[in-house]
Amino acid sequence: MASDERNYRDADGATGRGSMTDGQGQDRLATHHSPLVTPKGPLSGVRVLDLSRVLAGPWATQTLADLGAEVIKIERPGAGDDTRLWGPPFTTRTDGSRGDAAYFLCANRGKKSVAVDIASPEGAGAVRKLARTCDVVVENFKTGGLKKYGLDWASLKAINPKLVYCSITGFGQDGPDAHRAGYDYMIQAMGGLMSITGQPDGAPGAEPMKVGVAVADLFTGLYASNAIMAALLHARATGEGQQIDIALFDVQAAMLANQATNYFVSGTAPTRMGNAHPNLAPYQPFPCTDGMVVIAVGNDSQFRALCSALGAAAMGTDPRYATNAVRIEHRATLSAELSAMTAGHPMKGLMAVLEAAGVPCGPVNTVDQVFEEPQARHRGLEVEQVRADLSEPVRTVASPIRMSATPVAYDRPPPALGEHTDEVLGDV
Repeated sequence: MASDERNYRDADGATGRGSMTDGQGQDRLATHHSPLVTPKGPLSGVRVLDLSRVLAGPWATQTLADLGAEVIKIERPGAGDDTRLWGPPFTTRTDGSRGDAAYFLCANRGKKSVAVDIASPEGAGAVRKLARTCDVVVENFKTGGLKKYGLDWASLKAINPKLVYCSITGFGQDGPDAHRAGYDYMIQAMGGLMSITGQPDGAPGAEPMKVGVAVADLFTGLYASNAIMAALLHARATGEGQQIDIALFDVQAAMLANQATNYFVSGTAPTRMGNAHPNLAPYQPFPCTDGMVVIAVGNDSQFRALCSALGAAAMGTDPRYATNAVRIEHRATLSAELSAMTAGHPMKGLMAVLEAAGVPCGPVNTVDQVFEEPQARHRGLEVEQVRADLSEPVRTVASPIRMSATPVAYDRPPPALGEHTDEVLGDV
């Protein structure tokens, strides 16, 4: 890649890494998300009290932090967020001892860590005082679990009527399952995602399969952050706070998207199809001499372009394949014929031919290869930040949000446990 990569340091001493120039050496800072030119973020002045842990809640509050909010993360003294111990791999402290698990780092950038025991009257009282000064509370305790500490919605609303209070649970604040805990894996299963993920019955390795990352948690965090920002607009316009009730199960059902509406329209529940698409063909990975390339044909003209690019133009008008509907009917023979054509090509060669023909395609990358992609380097998808107690910089994935007037800034690395306790509680 022909671009200049360098480390940059923001005003608070945190560092990030990104591509700062284009291929001709022209400065791209005006459009890049670098904090070198970042004014205060769009959520500057918003204070968030984060009582959540693990992934869904922290993912939501990290999004708010990236956008400029001050996020105060309350953690158990001596233990902290559960994910600090969800390893290996672990970071290494400057003294050689074991640091935080990589899992914790992925969802806690930009926050202040306050170690306080909310089970003690003093700790709960301190957090209630903090809540008076906050615009948002995010929590993912079991339904009703914070009432005994005076940190539930009703208690905090009484002392801060403008408060936006986001509760994230497995099944919501009401209903027959409201009392149950919810974890991403079980929600992927119960919410139908595993029933449509994996090889079909009769194929080698056939079984319901979870997705490789905790997508129910991640989607829940994104829905939560969207709802919080909408509720903040309402609170600022009316002075009225509100409780947001976000459930992993509800989110997983919403994530079924076209698969759910396929069921509503047809009356037939979709099943596992491996890498095939229920509504499009060809739309799957195809073999090459050195790996696999996904070919994603979205319309009939793209299919004809694919056939021409592979030297089989007549296939584009074959009655079995001429339209998407009939390609779905003849998916098995279509896949076999195309696989025979692609198998003799190297990945880069095949992609070059297909891209020239306007056919969407991409390599099946491993995680390390993702961040070596020229596009990933150009967009600065890897962020490095320095944390004083760790021997190496903290590396996380950049926010995908790009805003022209108020770009995302990376002001703080994921915090050490209790790092900001004195700073924050000194005012309380």
